Amino acid sequence: MNDLSDPRPPLPQWILDTYDVLCTHSLHSAEHEDVQSIPREQALEVLRNTDELALEPEDATHALTRLIERGYFYEVDSELRVTTPEDHSTN
Repeated sequence: MNDLSDPRPPLPQWILDTYDVLCTHSLHSAEHEDVQSIPREQALEVLRNTDELALEPEDATHALTRLIERGYFYEVDSELRVTTPEDHSTN
């Protein structure tokens, strides 16, 4: 999701690592089979309890905020949905 025209610095690797962990714990929504999602509270719990990361509760909250701000997730009714990059292969 790195946009070369984005003037902001890239996200730190530890935040990208939280994205990877959450994607592996997200499920396809019952309503929208093509959308992966995870409830916000469950996402925070996963980040605090995973052996892959050593995050304080504040770090987990900060990582989620940054991922939402950068468009990796979007939030609908306390559910985090994985943003699917557009397919740029068709020009």
